[in-house]
Amino acid sequence: MDLNDHKSKKVANWLLIGVIMTVVQIALGGITRLTGSGLSITEWDVVTGSLPPMSESAWQILFEKYKTTPQFQLLNFDFTISNFKFIFFWEWFHRLWARSIGLVFAFGFIYFLVKKYFQPKMVKPLLVLFLLGALQGAIGWIMVASGLEGDAVYVKPTRLALHFIFALGLLCYTYWFALSLTVQPIHRNSGNDDASNKITTIRNFAWVILFVLFFQLIYGALMAGHKAANVASTWPTINGEWMPSSLIQGSSFFLNAINNTIWIHFVHRGLAYLLLVLIIVWSLRLLKLQGNPFWVRARIAPVLLVFIQVLLGIFTVLSSVHIIPGVWAGFEWLAQLHQLVGMLLLLSVINILYATK
Repeated sequence: MDLNDHKSKKVANWLLIGVIMTVVQIALGGITRLTGSGLSITEWDVVTGSLPPMSESAWQILFEKYKTTPQFQLLNFDFTISNFKFIFFWEWFHRLWARSIGLVFAFGFIYFLVKKYFQPKMVKPLLVLFLLGALQGAIGWIMVASGLEGDAVYVKPTRLALHFIFALGLLCYTYWFALSLTVQPIHRNSGNDDASNKITTIRNFAWVILFVLFFQLIYGALMAGHKAANVASTWPTINGEWMPSSLIQGSSFFLNAINNTIWIHFVHRGLAYLLLVLIIVWSLRLLKLQGNPFWVRARIAPVLLVFIQVLLGIFTVLSSVHIIPGVWAGFEWLAQLHQLVGMLLLLSVINILYATK
């Protein structure tokens, strides 16, 4: 391994730490949503907000601020200071972890800059990473602000979906950057047209799957934002109907598509079945193509993950009938695992896209 390879590997390891921390951050976002904690902190104090309240009087001040929110006045009006401390913790920890990611990025950047580990090809991706991270923080606050006004008791589902999708975009970009520093794509032999055509076909298929997965993840976020799982806690039908009678409500198709929970269920389930079929067909092609050790490991992951994801989705919907407000139980565990496997499925498709670039 030459010096540049050694430096690239060190930078890639730093980026992969960021990938793992981002996965944890998105998972913490899921816990924050499932516990209804997202609106417990009513201000965005980037520096002073790093520490939790250090005295009972400080706790009381924050609790009084929370009491001015629609969520407290309309939903959690019976909350005690103990209840408030519980939901405060998850939102505070979610923000603290985001700050930690920023610090890991900042200190790592300074260290590698001083050590001259950065190569010219790394400068542009690093700038994009910085901008994506800053944008994600801003979108997060815009999302929280949507639940602090009017009669909102939760953040707006569309802004939750936006926050989620941008987080996944940041995750994928960081992961791709790390792969580019450590993994070689499949070698394209210009003398083997058949192999080159197979790679092109697989790559085009991957883009189709990524396109469908993009909308599937958006609809998953809308399901979460509307807290819609128990609106149709049956499977395989939706409340006993294959084609729900309340699929279209209102005259606006767009508003129906983002607000009608039955439509959201129908689309989310339909896209899951479509992804399952697409990835099975795709995987049959992946397994026929040989490549480096990275490819051999990567090509089996999508089909395994999509099967697990579909099963988790089914069990999550069925368990939603047992939801008890304020209690973390089977539904919450399944919903959290469903989100985690969804992220891994996305990264497994990114693996294939990178390997065939």
